[in-house]
Amino acid sequence: MKEKRNVLVVDDEADIRELLGMTLARMGVESHGAATREEALALLAINSYDLCLTDMRLPDGDGLSVLEFVAKNHPQTPVAVITAHGSTENAVAALKAGAFDYLAKPVSLEQLRALILSALNLPPVPRIDQTRLKEAAGQDAAELRSNPVLVGNAPPMQQARLMIDKLARSQAPVHVTGESGSGKELAARLIHDKGSRQAAPFVPVNCGAIPENLMESEFFGYKKGAFTGAAADRNGFFQAASSGTLFLDEVADLPLPMQVKLLRAIQEKKVRKVGATTEENVDVRIISATHRNLADEVKAGSFRQDLYYRLNVIELRMPSLRDMREDIPQLAGMLLRRLAGTGVAPRLTADVITTLQNYGFPGNVRELENVLERALTLASGENIAAGDLQLTEAYALDKSGFDKADIDASSLSLPEKLEGMERQAIMAALEKTHYNRTAAAKVLGVSFRALRYRMERLGIKDELDAKR
Repeated sequence: MKEKRNVLVVDDEADIRELLGMTLARMGVESHGAATREEALALLAINSYDLCLTDMRLPDGDGLSVLEFVAKNHPQTPVAVITAHGSTENAVAALKAGAFDYLAKPVSLEQLRALILSALNLPPVPRIDQTRLKEAAGQDAAELRSNPVLVGNAPPMQQARLMIDKLARSQAPVHVTGESGSGKELAARLIHDKGSRQAAPFVPVNCGAIPENLMESEFFGYKKGAFTGAAADRNGFFQAASSGTLFLDEVADLPLPMQVKLLRAIQEKKVRKVGATTEENVDVRIISATHRNLADEVKAGSFRQDLYYRLNVIELRMPSLRDMREDIPQLAGMLLRRLAGTGVAPRLTADVITTLQNYGFPGNVRELENVLERALTLASGENIAAGDLQLTEAYALDKSGFDKADIDASSLSLPEKLEGMERQAIMAALEKTHYNRTAAAKVLGVSFRALRYRMERLGIKDELDAKR
């Protein structure tokens, strides 16, 4: 951290400017104050700042216009906005517009200090140019060897990587979408590792794997004696992720009562342990993910709309393997070398590569890795044969890249098509795992509870039970 850091404080209330200035001074940070948008722009024209704190309401404009000016003219400077108490809409609007973070009035000094430290720890803005785009597939050889899902020059993957770099410079809640096996947790980890919270914990939580009666204590912790078996105080996921990132995977599996509690924790940045009488501040960044469509879950009434808007401030879409078929040869080669370890990896012949490119991969990169691991075991020579892949014919693609099962079922309604595809995927996973449902859930990238629900809805459970 350089010796002198400078922060611009923009607020028409002199006492707020004084409070923020005194707090910054105690942290060894210099500050300049501006009462209006015009004064702020004048100071920005002659000074360089490490952070801009601006009120949303100014006499001659609003905080969003200051944010827009800074983003355009000083991209290295993060902007945090100060909103009126309970003004959720303004906070979300600011985050969507690119704000680093927000504070609600009355300003909590503890939250203010945490925000300032996060902002001052931001790495420099990565330089993005055409050369970098062309070399994106090899941007960090070591990183890509350990994270092969990010390999590729396909436009959707290039866009995802650039979006990850951008999101790493914000504290806005991010919702990562994409099919099972497309790298949603990896994307969340990279956002964390490239951002100001990289030195703090990254805590992943599979929301579908926690029993409903334990959710509150697991998320928020509990006090000694709060319930039978609570022999000592224990922190929850929020406290474990303090100053870091809490990754909520399969967030659509949260029951409605827990959604209410999670919404309040995110809005207030406070949690109450089970059995406690007071709340405690928490400083975590929330990243969520699901392979389901949260907007559809909201319409169906199984997911709260207000929580959806707080989680889905910014959406990051991870592409499916079908969207980047031209990158499959490079990705498969890298995976094979990793799977072979110190041994010599068999070669992928041209016909095998064509076979892989003409397969739908419902499990995406995770499934590709499983397919190659199986092929590596079955291969008897220097080359992997097409038969070693053991791909499921139901997911073969035609030359245009469309699923043949979709085309053959063109006379069906959309819900019938989707149910048919879902049924095929579940049956294929069950057959692959010799009908071990826990293992099948892992192959499909869903929780055991979610798989059981889908099997019951599609009649698969009754069908299998009848065969026993």
